[in-house]
Amino acid sequence: MENVLIIGSGPAALTAALYTARANLEPLVIEGIDAGGQLMTTTEVENYPGFHDGVMGPDLIENMRKQAEKFGARFVSGNVSKVQFKELPLTAHTDDNAYTAKTVIISTGARPKKLDIESEKRLWGYGISSCATCDGAFFRGKEVCVIGGGDSALEEALFLTRFASKVTIIHRRDELRASKIMQDRAFANKKIAFLWDSLVDEYLASDKNLLRGVNVRNVKTNVITEYPCDGVFLGIGHIPNTDIFKGQIDLDENGYIITREPRTHTNIEGVFAAGDAVDHIYRQAITAAAMGCKSAIDAERYLGEMNL
Repeated sequence: MENVLIIGSGPAALTAALYTARANLEPLVIEGIDAGGQLMTTTEVENYPGFHDGVMGPDLIENMRKQAEKFGARFVSGNVSKVQFKELPLTAHTDDNAYTAKTVIISTGARPKKLDIESEKRLWGYGISSCATCDGAFFRGKEVCVIGGGDSALEEALFLTRFASKVTIIHRRDELRASKIMQDRAFANKKIAFLWDSLVDEYLASDKNLLRGVNVRNVKTNVITEYPCDGVFLGIGHIPNTDIFKGQIDLDENGYIITREPRTHTNIEGVFAAGDAVDHIYRQAITAAAMGCKSAIDAERYLGEMNL
């Protein structure tokens, strides 16, 4: 039986692994087949402390993993398909094995909603993003588009006006779904334009395999128009990777894990959660890492208090 079982492999999971390993708890990390989380699809990260020249997302994950391994964290590859948290021991199942533990730290992250067109995969990180806070500064003085019409899309668009020369919101309807105050701010911003009744059919690549524009289809006329831009930000929401925990721990209406703020405890004793599976507000690598640290300390203290 493991002292600490960590499900996930992004910044929250790897930080939790580092802290629990340094506490001599010998954590076992079940990293998914596609390990590393959203940073594995990110190119340069400029806002993670300690890297004044920036760092590539996959390199940051690899450094975190090696650091956790250095102190005794162990890693197994596999996707968790089922968990049992209703009674002891806490158990997580992959296709090949069942792992039991005294404590579990869930850090399975979230994934951005995408358009699921072929060119999106090719150009993700090369002009396409879902995080203006992360990547907005790369588009200083350039023209960008934001896809969506809710509060998330307008928040992205307003933030991007700090850098971009023009921000065009592409929305499939003829009116926004965002709150009145967010609409008022967007309409009042001279840098923001709108393409109504429109969907992105295709992302267009330059000779250097960088985004150069999009094909936009008007849903009423079905006419397709090429729209040049240097970047596209998806503002259509995120999906927490928490389906396997339904019925085992408390989730909110959108599927995010509910924790006892400011702690990382879930409603099940010995089960903790951190990162983007919990956080639908900040969604940054640094905040995920911070929550991973908190979950590790909470798990360590729980083991001590329970004399486990």
